Amino acid sequence: MARRKLVAGNWKMNMTPTQTTELVNTLKPLVASDDVDVVFCVPAIDIPAAVEAAKGSNIKIGAENMYFEEKGAFTGEISPDMIVDSGATYVIIGHSERREYFAETDETVNKKVLKAFEHGLTPIICCGESLKQREQGITIDWIRQQIKIAFIDVTADQAKKAVIAYEPIWAIGTGKTATSDQAEEVCCAIRACIRELYDADVAEAITIQYGGSVNAGNAAELFAKPDIDGGLVGGASLKPDFGKIVNYK
Repeated sequence: MARRKLVAGNWKMNMTPTQTTELVNTLKPLVASDDVDVVFCVPAIDIPAAVEAAKGSNIKIGAENMYFEEKGAFTGEISPDMIVDSGATYVIIGHSERREYFAETDETVNKKVLKAFEHGLTPIICCGESLKQREQGITIDWIRQQIKIAFIDVTADQAKKAVIAYEPIWAIGTGKTATSDQAEEVCCAIRACIRELYDADVAEAITIQYGGSVNAGNAAELFAKPDIDGGLVGGASLKPDFGKIVNYK
């Protein structure tokens, strides 16, 4: 059975709660689809407004980050219970911006992945290489290391429900996009790594997205590749064209 496509928008640090309501209401009819799962990952303060505005639609809501402790003296962080209670069902973990600006590591990514599963949240686990790493020819080795550490102690049943987002760092917000063949090569290698860690059933079930300047013009070519199961979309998810990405056929 073919895997369903999943197109998730990563709003990053954009939109107030009032703007969130307006944007979700604008996008709702544009992203309607029976064939593609749609998720808006929004700033924590926007989650309640997004959940309310998305009611009755095919849109699911996710958080952009989460801490790996239940509660405590962690000023500024949000817990899995806070996310669940607010109505979100997905959470982005390990985005390259979190790694670069906020000291996220492969080890903390793993802790967050385990905590997300513990609370019934679907993690969107990000991985990706820098331009220097690609030029050095270590892309696949680098990505495999990120995946192997992220999935430590994750069960096969949990892994089947996970989402992996491959985002080459050099293509995020730059307007540069990996070619469909480059994206497929890495997504295929990720699936092979999951097959080694678990088995063929898990590898065939897991959702692997491509992210990095996905837009209405390149979505169809990217999503046609056998190992690319949709996209994690940044800036374009804040515009009406996001509907064209979701309905890419």
